[in-house]
Amino acid sequence: MTDTNATTESLDSAIAVVGMSGRFPGAPDLDTYWNNLVGGVCSLTDFTEDELLADGADPQEIRGRDYVPTKGYLPDADRFEAELFGFNRTEAAALDPQHRLLLQTAWAALEDAGYNPLDGPPRTGVYVGGGVTEHMLAAQTDRKLAASIGALQVRILTDREFLAPWVSYRLGLDGPSLTVQTACSTSLTAVHLATQALLLGECDTALAGGVAVDTVRKRGYVHYQGGIFSPDGRCRPFDEQAGGTVPGNGVGLVVLRRLSDALADGDQIRAVIRATAVTNDGATKVGFTAPGVDQQTAAIVEAWAAAGLDPADAQYVETHGTATQLGDRIEMAAATAAFKGAMGTGSIGIGSVKSNLGHLDAAAGVAALIKAVLMLEHRTLVPTAGATRPHPDLVLDDSPFHVVDRTTPWASPDRGPRRAGVSSVGIGGTNVHAVLEEAPRAPQGAPADQPQAGPELLLLSARTREALTALAGRLASALRDPAAAPSLADTAHTLRLGRAPMAVRAYVVASDRTDAAAQLLELAEGRATAGSGLANAADGELRALGEAWLKGEQVPWAGEGRRVSLPTYPFAGDSFGALDLSSRAQPVEEPAEERADDLETAVRALLAEALDLDSPDDPEMTYFAAGGDSLTAVHLVGCLRDDFGIDVPITLFLEQLTLHEMARQIVAVKASENAEDSLDALLAEFEGE
Repeated sequence: MTDTNATTESLDSAIAVVGMSGRFPGAPDLDTYWNNLVGGVCSLTDFTEDELLADGADPQEIRGRDYVPTKGYLPDADRFEAELFGFNRTEAAALDPQHRLLLQTAWAALEDAGYNPLDGPPRTGVYVGGGVTEHMLAAQTDRKLAASIGALQVRILTDREFLAPWVSYRLGLDGPSLTVQTACSTSLTAVHLATQALLLGECDTALAGGVAVDTVRKRGYVHYQGGIFSPDGRCRPFDEQAGGTVPGNGVGLVVLRRLSDALADGDQIRAVIRATAVTNDGATKVGFTAPGVDQQTAAIVEAWAAAGLDPADAQYVETHGTATQLGDRIEMAAATAAFKGAMGTGSIGIGSVKSNLGHLDAAAGVAALIKAVLMLEHRTLVPTAGATRPHPDLVLDDSPFHVVDRTTPWASPDRGPRRAGVSSVGIGGTNVHAVLEEAPRAPQGAPADQPQAGPELLLLSARTREALTALAGRLASALRDPAAAPSLADTAHTLRLGRAPMAVRAYVVASDRTDAAAQLLELAEGRATAGSGLANAADGELRALGEAWLKGEQVPWAGEGRRVSLPTYPFAGDSFGALDLSSRAQPVEEPAEERADDLETAVRALLAEALDLDSPDDPEMTYFAAGGDSLTAVHLVGCLRDDFGIDVPITLFLEQLTLHEMARQIVAVKASENAEDSLDALLAEFEGE
């Protein structure tokens, strides 16, 4: 993968994209995302008045002359597999939808990379950012919620400051964990920081990206003359009809490793990041929210220089492209200055995924990055949705660029591999640019009609029977794909090492991909048992391992293979809704002091509420069996002191007591001065850690 412009040092600094996951408007997964991009689909949703009213919109606002009932909408953004991530229902309802989506996307991204999400690579860092949400604002100003679960816990469960730490904690990732905020360029800045951390040796694997879900409800926006939002609900970057952008929601993450490590460990490589750079406009622009030319140019030039390449080596640039008059003009001026050495007018294609999705705020950069990776992977250039003719103010006729307006094969360049740039710009002036390159050639899997060396054992598991059948169906479809199906050996290897074992299990023993797909489809349709496959004696050992798998045992693995991209966990989960500012609870009165003879009953009720139990009357249930943890203990210590005047030691919640015994001991606690582990001491220790 070398060429005359590449130096050994620049290749040593390359970063491999080994996994990806995302949910975007019109695309619950990346396969659908790619199909939409290829088709030039605009995935913005136009809501009817009835839809908006049914979802709680203000009738007066939506009937206003300047209201635009359109958004890059993310359906089912309030659904969450709470049990899979160790949250009880009370915590899951309080948890911000951005946190929920990011946790599930992190799980799927690691699976896409071929790694067990609960036993991922050591020293894995997390670099993510998110937007401000209606749920977060409502939760942190809701006194009733604070009284119910504790003000500290409300903040931990809702503030975007804790996006990265929750991913690290729930998935057991022990590398650096940073929440990044640079407005619209947040997620590409997160990728930049992750690549730098990998090159500095601060981590060996990194999850990077962003999430933006300002509300889970159907909402449009108000168009203001001279503002950034489009008057007609369509985003047309660089087009003669461009009038502004459209807000949208989404989430995306990439899994990154040093290229040398990825090659040595047999990782799939979806694309290579040769270099990244970040700048800020400082005061060299007309206003705080306005972009600047010089530092956008500098970010591009610095990134390509760090890669040991010339910007003229690019064949495509995925732009920030908001379709605002000022933004597009400045971005085009900056890019023209940076890429001025390109070979011939119009030799570099440009586009913006905002034409498909709208502006995803903190997730905009990673949506653009994933689009560029997919184009490199498929060797296909996809159109800017709805492109007609370039805006006359952009003077593209004298620039190195042309707007890609149709899906075309990405021809191999005369020298070197296919390369692309990705730009992202944030309000406040943070500019980011990444240099991407197609992946080095990898050994191909066995063709569909090539005999296998022997049968393979495919292990499947999920949290529920419904999820298992959905997973089996998706895997069957993947193995039937004539263009992209991995070998059966690689499939078996990835399922064994790259998935977390769960309670509901099945297995298939198959001789080839066709056989495996047929059996998986039978399993998905309920026409097969949890274990199925060949009937000859040669598969007896594999069948025995499969039966051990069904019993919940860990199965030893001696097979060989590579990690490959397979369908990831089919998250469904319950709807946990989201808070909104219009439904905030009114301030509550201080509770009346409990009579002594009712105190134990009241304490039991408090325990049941905090643990989300229908009733505290099970005499054998322990605090931990009911889902209690340290955060809930902090909340209970505070409530007991504030509501009942009882200062309980935190160590009480670490004992193996039934809830009845715990209630009796709480009532038996006397003066607060006898409790050594008060709430204040615990919080001081918490802050110190």
